[in-house]
Amino acid sequence: MKNKLLILSLLLLTSFLSAQEVILITKSDVLSKVKENNNTIKMSQQDVLVAKGDYRQTNAVFLPNITASHTGISTTNPLMAFGSKLNQEILTSADFNPVLLNDPTTTRSFATKIEIQQPLINLDGFYQRKAAKAKMDAMSLKTERTIDYLSLEVTKAYMQLQLAYKGLAVLESALATANANKKMADNSFKQGFLQRADVLNIEIRVTEVKSQLQTAKSNVENASNYLSFLMNEKSDVIYKPTENLKVASFNIDDKKISDNRADIKAMELALKGYEAMNKADKMAFLPRLNAFGSYEMYDNKVFQGDANGYLIGAQLSWDLFQGSKRFGKAQKSKAEFEKSKLEYNQYVSKSNLELNKVKRQLVDAKNRLELTDLAVQQSKESLRIRKNRFKEGLEKTSDLLLAETQFAQKQLEYYQTIFEYNFTQTYLEFLTKE
Repeated sequence: MKNKLLILSLLLLTSFLSAQEVILITKSDVLSKVKENNNTIKMSQQDVLVAKGDYRQTNAVFLPNITASHTGISTTNPLMAFGSKLNQEILTSADFNPVLLNDPTTTRSFATKIEIQQPLINLDGFYQRKAAKAKMDAMSLKTERTIDYLSLEVTKAYMQLQLAYKGLAVLESALATANANKKMADNSFKQGFLQRADVLNIEIRVTEVKSQLQTAKSNVENASNYLSFLMNEKSDVIYKPTENLKVASFNIDDKKISDNRADIKAMELALKGYEAMNKADKMAFLPRLNAFGSYEMYDNKVFQGDANGYLIGAQLSWDLFQGSKRFGKAQKSKAEFEKSKLEYNQYVSKSNLELNKVKRQLVDAKNRLELTDLAVQQSKESLRIRKNRFKEGLEKTSDLLLAETQFAQKQLEYYQTIFEYNFTQTYLEFLTKE
């Protein structure tokens, strides 16, 4: 009963997979779509735009601040009334009557004013601008490294899809072999050469392979869904790679960590940004020089300006003491700068540690590749010999099943080792990319 249910579930799974759309895809296609549609890259690009916005704000260090206003008042305040008439250039000798000065009539005034404030010397602002520039460049490099990382992830996901199809092929072949052995065992049982227990053992093997085959099909779906996720596309399709999984070989001689690697360069720029902020906080103790000017028009009617005047000047200001706020800010930025130096050195050191580890992993993977290849050939020959002996009644059923299982396992191990060997080389290139 259990075997019938399992067979039924496998048939349903097969029909479900056949109903799904199967799309042939190359790795270059995946890379192209990931660079165009991946949300992680898009978010990183928005971070760059945020940093650019912060940098553009620092243009205020050089560019003027210009404001325009139009104000209307109505007053009986003696001082305001006298001043309003003076601004409108309508003051007469009668207005100097003490009675009118002390108790003026309602006076209306409309003023149009344009003000300009121009920074001249703002040393802390200059260094803040340098810090913002370093942050913007660092975010651009971070985006570049994000693309590199996703390219690595695409390569890994594509190879996982290749590995899933290899596993599927191995298990389909194993199922065909198991069914052939079952047919041969059924014939031998009918002829009285085998016991019922031997036939049941072979049937159990067939069931096991079918279960493994179901898992292999799920692996294909999982790998396809992950590729869809990376490409930000619908996940109800099955992808099939156009290239088969095979041993690749890259030039890995004299590979080392480069200071020009995007993420390391980004950390270096971040370090310079912290240094610039620390200098900016120190420069805040120095005075600032700003120019200012205004042009004003006055009238007793709205949006009119019969009377006008201007004002220009310069101001040298110096905040002598802000309750030790600046001292604390400078101390904080100094600590952040020192911390960033330690983080940079640690990051470079950890990258070199990772590089040495991956180099050793590559050597190990290469050795395993040679051994698993040999094991596949040996297990294949062992299965051939035992199968021939089983046909002649000279081999136990358990020995045949063991040889068959071992051959399938060694094939799966071999393809898994190819995946690890190829990915280790790709990861090594990722670590040493300039």
